[in-house]
Formats: sequence, structure tokens, C-alpha cells
Amino acid sequence: MAHGFLQSFDKNLIVCSAGTIPSGRISEKAVTVMNEIGINISNHYPKSVENYIDKVWDYVITVCDDANETCPVFLGTVKHRLHIGFEDPSKVSGTDEFIWKEFRRVRDEIKVKFNELYINQIKPLV
Repeated sequence: MAHGFLQSFDKNLIVCSAGTIPSGRISEKAVTVMNEIGINISNHYPKSVENYIDKVWDYVITVCDDANETCPVFLGTVKHRLHIGFEDPSKVSGTDEFIWKEFRRVRDEIKVKFNELYINQIKPLV
């Protein structure tokens, strides 16, 4: 979802996203809740962070608390390493209604935090 938001803020940004333990496919609930606000992430697919650790990056941002603890050391140049943590809604249990509510809550939190990041740090550099 964070990738989708950053890309929606500025189509010229090069945004890559990956996970420490990528699943076989993107969460259908994440796709649905992003579509609800007009952002299509259905063409995204899980990639391993191992594909990116020796590259040059302006920002490396971890978004899940688990990723912050298990993210490998990036061997390439990283100008800014940030952790903007969110609960992983795919790990929530409960009623279907509660799970959807959590996906929407986390989506909205990601939008606010990544918009702040974009406005205050990234946009001034672009």
C-alpha cells in the first residue's frame, strides 16, 4: 500500500517495494481497499528484499515492525534509512468485518504518514 501511495503522489518517482519473506501474491484485501480510494495496485507482486540490497537508494523505508527487525543490511549506498511502522493487517484475526476495518485503518494511516514524508522530505528534492 505504501508503494501505491508514493507512486500516486508523484508518477515520476521510482518506487520499488519488497519484503523480507514475500508471499506468493499480493493481498486481495489490500488491492480492494486501495481500489476503494482510486489507487490500483493489482499489478504489484511480492518481491524479495534480497533483489535490492546492493543498489543505490535515496530512501530505504521499512513499514512493518517485523521488517524493521529482520531487514538485511543494505550493502549499496542508502542516503536515508527510515522506519515508518504499521501493523500488518494480513496478520489480524477476528470477524470478516473487523479484518476489513483493520485493512482500511492501516491504509489510511499509511496514506497520512507517507504523504507527510513526501511533502516534507521527498518533494523538496524532486
